[in-house]
Amino acid sequence: MTKSVMITGVSSGIGLATAVRLASYGYNVFGSVRQPADAARVQAELGERFTPLVFDVTDHDGVGTAVSQVQATLGEQNLAGLVNNAGISTLGPLAHMPLEDFRRQFEVNLFGLLDVTQQFLPLLGARPHAPEPHGRIVNVGSVSGRIAYPFFGAYAASKHALEGLSDALRRELIVYGIDVIVVEPGTTSTPIIDKASVGADQYLDTPYGDIIRKMQTEAVAERRESAIPVEKVSDIIVKALEVANPKARYPIPRKRFSGWLIPRWLPDRWLDRIVAAQMGLHRLD
Repeated sequence: MTKSVMITGVSSGIGLATAVRLASYGYNVFGSVRQPADAARVQAELGERFTPLVFDVTDHDGVGTAVSQVQATLGEQNLAGLVNNAGISTLGPLAHMPLEDFRRQFEVNLFGLLDVTQQFLPLLGARPHAPEPHGRIVNVGSVSGRIAYPFFGAYAASKHALEGLSDALRRELIVYGIDVIVVEPGTTSTPIIDKASVGADQYLDTPYGDIIRKMQTEAVAERRESAIPVEKVSDIIVKALEVANPKARYPIPRKRFSGWLIPRWLPDRWLDRIVAAQMGLHRLD
């Protein structure tokens, strides 16, 4: 029997790479995009194994319509997996960030993700008399869900919240036999690298202006050069869906020693000083 999977945010980046990989493995892939033009483009690239679904994860009714479309195709069969990939990154100092920007970060990365999960759960097997095997949920988190750096506070907060949500959900869904796995990539070679500083100009007149200007040039260029290949992340997502006994988490740091192990081992105050020195953060006179 052909397996089917649902992926949010397949217009580019990790979502598109995962859709391509799973389709090549024989999966039927349902994928969300926000624009009809993206639906047509991805459909042309992936062919008959891909079914585009046009909706935004923050649109409750749109998600419900997508569930009905997938259910009509599946019949009594379960989805083999739900990959919650759609997300945004909002850059800026928390002391000056408009609350609507902070809320938008959570609307997409957390509330939208939970709404999608709740509505698709019956198709994963959380319903009476559902056949075996039941599906899995893979949540695309981030190393920022474990380590928070200046100006990525909104993004890190949403990903920290996703870690807690995933732990609770994994334990709750034991009753349905549905597993929850978190994939935690570092900076990945996707369009989000170039979009990361979008909107940051509004903070140039704050005390952080000079640091943000530097981030918009040097930091983005450095991250782009050393970013994780998107195929590496998609391979881990496929592994999380297919192995018999997946881990609860798959961290994929950009720099395993300096960007993952040391920041998590060091005392918080030590890491504060190191980060401040690296970024040029110092007390104002």
